[in-house]
Amino acid sequence: MKTIIYSAISLTVLMLGAGCVNQQPVGQPMANSNLTAGQVSLTLKKNVTTQAEVVETFGAPNIVTANGDGEEIWTYQKNATVSSGSSSSGYATIILAGTSSTSSGFEQSSRTMTLIIKFKELKGVKIVSDFSSRTSSF
Repeated sequence: MKTIIYSAISLTVLMLGAGCVNQQPVGQPMANSNLTAGQVSLTLKKNVTTQAEVVETFGAPNIVTANGDGEEIWTYQKNATVSSGSSSSGYATIILAGTSSTSSGFEQSSRTMTLIIKFKELKGVKIVSDFSSRTSSF
């Protein structure tokens, strides 16, 4: 009978002293944007996609220029900073002796995507003649 009572008390103490882990992002979440590598490959087709379709999908460009051939060139750029933090703590006890530990961490990274689209006019409609995109993380 004593063994059952000691076992029940020990189990209760261990359950009450179990550790916990908490992990959550720190900082602002990334803004939603259609400017992703997947969306670029789905949307842009050379000699098919119109300028109006580009505006509908990606919005207004960051920079508009023209090259020597008179082609209009649109540049889009998206920058994002991602921050995440985590912490964990735990506590365990055995009737007379106890231990405690705590740890935490923080990580921050930046991502940049640049999309350059060239348009040519064909039968009064501007269509994509060429495009390139580049993504970098650091």
